[in-house]
Amino acid sequence: MNAPTRPLRILVVEDDLSILTGLSMNLRYEGFEVIQAQDGRTGLKKALDEAPDAMVLDVMMPQLNGYEVLRELRARGRQLPVVMLSAKGLDTDKIAGLNLGADDYVSKPFSVQELLARLRAVLRRQLRDEPRVTFGDTSIDLRSKEVLRGDQPVELTAQELKLLLHFVTNAGRTFSREELLASAWGYEYEGTARTVDNFVSQLRQKFEPNPDQPAFFRTIRGLGYRFDASGAKSE
Repeated sequence: MNAPTRPLRILVVEDDLSILTGLSMNLRYEGFEVIQAQDGRTGLKKALDEAPDAMVLDVMMPQLNGYEVLRELRARGRQLPVVMLSAKGLDTDKIAGLNLGADDYVSKPFSVQELLARLRAVLRRQLRDEPRVTFGDTSIDLRSKEVLRGDQPVELTAQELKLLLHFVTNAGRTFSREELLASAWGYEYEGTARTVDNFVSQLRQKFEPNPDQPAFFRTIRGLGYRFDASGAKSE
């Protein structure tokens, strides 16, 4: 029998404690792991720091509203599935959320079973579209977070894994060191450009055929770093 993968982790960001508690109980009953937040700022931090597989995001919240949270997540390149939850049922509100990058939108009052069905649907779409990333002789299962080089598991620290996943799910995009600190470490982390350089060097040592001449984790002079899945040589 194959060993079971870890439960999918759902971040629920909802300021109404009764809804947060009831929805979390139902998600746990269905086998999900649940992370909770009761305001937008905390929800954004947990979305960046705790690598959820999907998020249920209320719109009307203190500190940051759901639209602001979603806008910031997408601006940072985070593509986790988001189901928005709101008492606002107008088509214009739904369109605003979808245009910002939401995957679905459920209006309050809602059926828990409908919300669960919609959540499972967006999770299935993501896992079908991006179940595995490969580059060179490396393979990454985005569901289980298992990383193999050839047929051997690669040992990674939690922070190395966060940075690796950020790179491979944003292939071809150039990030400044400051953007990488905010996205892969969290916007409240007090690191330096040297922190990023050290971790990129560690990834090169573990995944590059020749770490001194990196093909995948590229330095873009004057800008930062870019992950190139093809490993094609620069002109």
